[in-house]
Amino acid sequence: LQLVESGGGLVQPGGSLRLSCATSGSILDSVAIAWYRQAPGKERRGIACISTSDGNSIYGTSVNGRFTISRDNAKNTVYLQMNSLKPEATALYYCAADSPTRCIYYNDYVWADFETWGQGTSVTVSS
Repeated sequence: LQLVESGGGLVQPGGSLRLSCATSGSILDSVAIAWYRQAPGKERRGIACISTSDGNSIYGTSVNGRFTISRDNAKNTVYLQMNSLKPEATALYYCAADSPTRCIYYNDYVWADFETWGQGTSVTVSS
């Protein structure tokens, strides 16, 4: 499975962006697919995760209520709708797949043992 992220860019604080993660195969091959982000000088952290079979989703504390993860099984694509963006959302955003289990919520973030990662798409929130 290969993952290709797109949709990043420059947006003003309070604005919105939608990221896409296109997969080379069926997203149902992975129990869960997630979005991670890595801000400059910080660790990569999971922020949103979706179960590909039933669409159940969980979020990290910092994005809950503002970001929405969704999937289109027919298009083999997972999306991340990001609203009310803040400057601290500036980061590289990665799509992750090939997890044998659903994600868990742990220490303000989401996590699963993902084996496949995309190359990332850059998001900058600045006026």
